[in-house]
Amino acid sequence: DGCTITTADNSAQLTLISTDADGSSGPHLVLQRDSSSPADNDLLGQILFRGEDDGSNVVEACEMKVTARDVTNGTEDSQFDITTQVAGTARSRMVMNEVETVFNQDSVDLDFRVESNGNTDMLVVDAGNDRVGIGLASPAVPFEVFASANSFGIRLSTTSGNKVVDLLNNNSS
Repeated sequence: DGCTITTADNSAQLTLISTDADGSSGPHLVLQRDSSSPADNDLLGQILFRGEDDGSNVVEACEMKVTARDVTNGTEDSQFDITTQVAGTARSRMVMNEVETVFNQDSVDLDFRVESNGNTDMLVVDAGNDRVGIGLASPAVPFEVFASANSFGIRLSTTSGNKVVDLLNNNSS
């Protein structure tokens, strides 16, 4: 029939504790849709993060959901979606399915950045300008690579390791 747990403070409303001492994982949280007639594209479960805006309207800030894309025994496929609010509208941030992982499927002006151990802008996709940068935050052309004077290099090679093209800085040319 459903259950609501309410507290009047910031303590946890639900805590799962496993006291098992073996090497297996625990505790487990399982969301299981137990349908007598499963079908392709059934929604298997979702987690909603809701809050209120300054006008006391309920806002769904984030939604995570899993869909059964194919329920055929032995060839099952699923999809995991993460959606967040961007300027007051729910926007797809990441979709993972059987053939691809897509970031920013809704084509919003949202940059994508990957940090490495020593560079906060190791890989940057500048969504508003349709540019990709490696090693810099704001690429000036559609594809730009930046590195320090003594470490620049681009290598294109075959699967056997035979070099096809090398663009390297050897400190003299």
